[in-house]
Amino acid sequence: MNGVAHSAIGAGTGFVIANVYGADPMTTLVLVSAGTVSALIPDLDIGGKLAKKISLSDKMLKSVATIIGLLMMVLSLVQVGQNEKWLGFVIGGAIVFFAQKLSQKIMLILTGIGVGVLGFFLSKLWLLLIGIYIVGAALSSHRSYTHSLIGLVFFAYIAHLFAVDMSNDLLFYACTFGYASHLIADMRIFPANRRGIKLFLPFSKMEL
Repeated sequence: MNGVAHSAIGAGTGFVIANVYGADPMTTLVLVSAGTVSALIPDLDIGGKLAKKISLSDKMLKSVATIIGLLMMVLSLVQVGQNEKWLGFVIGGAIVFFAQKLSQKIMLILTGIGVGVLGFFLSKLWLLLIGIYIVGAALSSHRSYTHSLIGLVFFAYIAHLFAVDMSNDLLFYACTFGYASHLIADMRIFPANRRGIKLFLPFSKMEL
């Protein structure tokens, strides 16, 4: 399934959660956005052998990395500590620069390291874990660990920490179910998928 379909399903997931809990329009927008982004996260595993067959294009990934870098720069400017401010700004600027120069795999590894370092200095465990996730995804083959229960549980923990930090419990549901929607949509039970996902890695390589 391609990225547009995954993002649409993720957006729908966030919208359903917002309506179930009677969220206000602004919260609904936040949940829809969280579901959309989370539904694309499993396809960060572009460093593997099946890179040419993934749904996210080179251009899109470079755009995502550039946006991440710019957001890190903006976030750093509002930090109180002077050292953290400059560190985050430099890391964000480096991501924006190298996103246009390096291969997808190296670009993602550097992005993950940058995000992780910023999370460490800002004492944001969820941001540190996102950095670790990005590095792990870049080193994984397509539809492997990011498309498994291990990937889902790891991301769900990140979503939990993020929701606590943002004081919005619904973010946990939007992010987790958005991510899960990607795994379900990639299963072989749907005729459009020629191959499924190895949900129980590393214990089983059976495709579902």
